[in-house]
Amino acid sequence: MTARMGTARLGPAERSAALEQMAAQELDLVVIGGGIVGAGVALDAATRGLSVGLLEARDYASGTSSRSSKLIHGGLRYLEQLNFDLVREALQERALLLQRIAPHLVRPVPFLFPLTHLGWERPYVGAGLVMYDSLGFSFGFTRGVPGHRHLSRTRALRLAPALRRTSFSGAVQYWDAQVDDARYVMTVLRTAATYGAHVASRAQVVGFLREGERVTGVRVRDLETGAEHRVRARQVVNATGVWTDDIQELVGGRGQIHVRASKGVHLVVPRDRIHSLTGIILRTEKSVLFVIPWGRHWIIGTTDTRWNLDRAHPAASRSDIDYVLEHVNRVLSVPLTRDDVEGVYAGLRPLLAGESEETSKLSREHVVAHPVPGLVMVAGGKYTTYRVMARDAVDAVAHGLDQRVPPSCTDRIPLAGAEGYQALWNSRQRLAQSSGLHVARIEHLLQRYGSMIDEVLVLIEQDPSLARPLSGADDYLRAEIVYAATHEGARHLNDALARRTHISIETFHRGLAVAEEAAELMAGPLGWDGEQVKREVEYYTKRIEAERLSQEQDTDHEADAIRLGAPEIVPIATPDPV
Repeated sequence: MTARMGTARLGPAERSAALEQMAAQELDLVVIGGGIVGAGVALDAATRGLSVGLLEARDYASGTSSRSSKLIHGGLRYLEQLNFDLVREALQERALLLQRIAPHLVRPVPFLFPLTHLGWERPYVGAGLVMYDSLGFSFGFTRGVPGHRHLSRTRALRLAPALRRTSFSGAVQYWDAQVDDARYVMTVLRTAATYGAHVASRAQVVGFLREGERVTGVRVRDLETGAEHRVRARQVVNATGVWTDDIQELVGGRGQIHVRASKGVHLVVPRDRIHSLTGIILRTEKSVLFVIPWGRHWIIGTTDTRWNLDRAHPAASRSDIDYVLEHVNRVLSVPLTRDDVEGVYAGLRPLLAGESEETSKLSREHVVAHPVPGLVMVAGGKYTTYRVMARDAVDAVAHGLDQRVPPSCTDRIPLAGAEGYQALWNSRQRLAQSSGLHVARIEHLLQRYGSMIDEVLVLIEQDPSLARPLSGADDYLRAEIVYAATHEGARHLNDALARRTHISIETFHRGLAVAEEAAELMAGPLGWDGEQVKREVEYYTKRIEAERLSQEQDTDHEADAIRLGAPEIVPIATPDPV
C-alpha cells in the first residue's frame, strides 16, 4: 500500500474511532500487545479476512521492540549451538524483508569479524560463514546481501582504521541487515489498519470476559480518558513479550508459557569516535558485541543479564556501561570513554524459561499455546522472525474458530511505503527540486517513510516552516514531529522523541534541547493547551534526569529505584483481580 492509495492514519480521531468500533461488535480476534509480534499478528489476521482489534497499554513498540540491536539477522551464534533451523528461518525472513516486504526500512549492513587466534580460527569462522551464506538462499530469493570475504590484517585496517593493529591477526567480513525497530512496528500497524484492523494505544486490558471456562473478550480501560470498554472477541491473542506471565495471571490458573527477561544494554556514540567503514562484531565471554553503523552514530551492544525488576523501564547501570566500553576498547586504537556516550538504552529479551540459569543459553525459539479456550499465547522468538511467530499464532486462532480461514499471505504483502519506493529513490533528485528540500533530506525521508513521503511533503507544502530542522536535532525536520502526531499514533512527547524519532539517544542533550519546540509542534494536532505543553516537557525532563542518574549507579537495584522515580505521564492502571 502506498500513500497514494490511502494508507491508514493513526491519529487521535482514528484512535477514538477504533475503540468505539471494537466495543460495538464481536471481533474474530483481539490482540493484546502493540510490539512487533502483536503488530504482526494483527496484520496476518487482517490480511486473512478476519476482523481484528489490537490494544496496547503504553505506546506502540514502547517495550522490547524499540530497544533492540536494530538488526535483522540470522544469528551467527546459533550456528555454534547447531540450531540450523532457527538460523535458516531467520535468514529466509531477512531476504523477504530486504527484497519484498520492507525495502524502504530494512537495508544491508557489513560487519568485520576480527580474528585473534592463528591457525584454527580462520577456517572455523570461514566454514560457519559459508553455511550462513548458504542458508540465506530460499524461495527463489537471493540472499539480498553480498557473501562473506576473507581479509588480511592490512586490508581489514583499510576498512576499519580504528582497530588496534596488535588486537587481531586478520578478519572476515560478512553482511546482515538493520532496521529502525520502532518505526518498523509502526509501519506494520499502519499496514494492518489499512487492511481493516482497529488499533489503539494507551488502552490497557484490565480483565477478561468469560463464559464459563472460555475467554470471550477483554475489558479495556482508555488510559487517556478513564473510560472502560468491553471488547468481545471469538479469540484473544496474548502477544505481550516480557509481560506474558502477567496476562496469564490475569486470566487465572497456571500458564503453559513462562518467560524470563534478559537485559541488553546499548550505547550510542558519534560516528567520528570510531573510524571505520564497516560494522564490527566481537566475541565476549558470554555472547557477542556489535558495533553497528547507525546514521551519524554507532550503536554498541549488547549485554545479556537476568532482569527481574521493573519491566517497563529497565535501567542501565554504570556497571553495564563500563562492561560495554571495556569490551569494545579491547580492539580500538583510541579507547572510548563515558564522555563519548551520547545515548544509552536498555531492553529486555523475552526468553522462554528453561532449566538454564544463564539467560544467554535460553531459547530464542518461539512457542504458541492455547492455555484456556478462547486464548492463544505466543512468546519467545526474535525480532527477525516476527512474521513467522504471527503466522503460527493466527494459525492457532484459525483452529479455534469454527470456520475456514485462508492461509497466511504476509510473505507477499509489502508494508506501507514499500510499493513504489525504488522508483521514488531513483527520482530523489527530482523530488528534491520540486519540494525545495536538499537531496540528503529527501533520502532521509525516503528511508523512513518510503512512498509515504508524499504525506510528509504535503505537511511542508501547507506550512513551509515545517521544512526547517529541529533546533538541536537537525537530522529531523519539524514536519516529522507533526507527522508523528497526525499519522503515526504519537500521543505524548516521549513517543515522538524516543520512538518516532530517536532524538532521545542520538543527542548528548538526550532531547532536552528540542523538547519545548517538539511539544509545541504536537500541540495543534493533539489539542494541547499551554498547560499540557508545559506538562509534557516537565515529564520528559524528569524521565531524562532519572535515566542519567540511574546510569551513575553501580547495581541494577540502585539504578532501577532511581529510574522509577520519574512518573509516567499516563499511569498504568491496576488490573482487576480474577
